Amino acid sequence: MQGKAATRKAPVPALDQEWWRGAVIYQIYPRSFQDSNDDGIGDLNGITERLPYVAALGVDAIWISPFFTSPMLDFGYDVSDYRDVDPMFGSLADFRKLVVRAHELGIRVIIDLVFS
Repeated sequence: MQGKAATRKAPVPALDQEWWRGAVIYQIYPRSFQDSNDDGIGDLNGITERLPYVAALGVDAIWISPFFTSPMLDFGYDVSDYRDVDPMFGSLADFRKLVVRAHELGIRVIIDLVFS
């Protein structure tokens, strides 16, 4: 779904501390959302590819479940390195591209930080 609906929003506005009060937030579990490299596992590039569709739904933000380096004993909720992306999901560069594209579409990005 591309076209007007996919690009209808302006870039994410400057600081508005109350934006979340009436926001529509779409949660994405990376592992099963969209696989971009045909390995059977969803990844950050897959999320980026689908952002125009998500924007067309009218969401204000996406909430991405954990994608940090993890032994995957608890499907990513057992984070071992909060400073890097688990290779099964891509790279920090892939995450940066995702955030830039989301902001271009007027979508804010929330990440799940799991403190153990």
